[in-house]
Amino acid sequence: MNTQTNLREVFGALADPTRFAIVERLLNEGDLPVGQLAEPFKMSAPAISRHLKLLESAGLIERRVEKQWRVCALKKERFADLHQWIERYQAFWNTSFDRLEALLDKQQGEDNDGSQ
Repeated sequence: MNTQTNLREVFGALADPTRFAIVERLLNEGDLPVGQLAEPFKMSAPAISRHLKLLESAGLIERRVEKQWRVCALKKERFADLHQWIERYQAFWNTSFDRLEALLDKQQGEDNDGSQ
């Protein structure tokens, strides 16, 4: 599977507000049992389970059994592709803004030279 396919899965999984909130919660609070993770959502256990399964299949979370609880945890290494993608676009935009700034400075200098 290539990086572009991986990113599509990640963005697809995060596009849903419930799944995004689940990932945010795990990011902020760390590993959580499924029951505790599901508490703020007004949906059935099977619905939460489907969301978790999709996040798991996208490689964003993992589930493990600890005693009688199923615990969810972020797979932080999966976010590396996302981070690299963001960095590429950040570099692109920074370069673009630097060129724009240079152009505006040049035009402003020409305007100042012409108004004297």
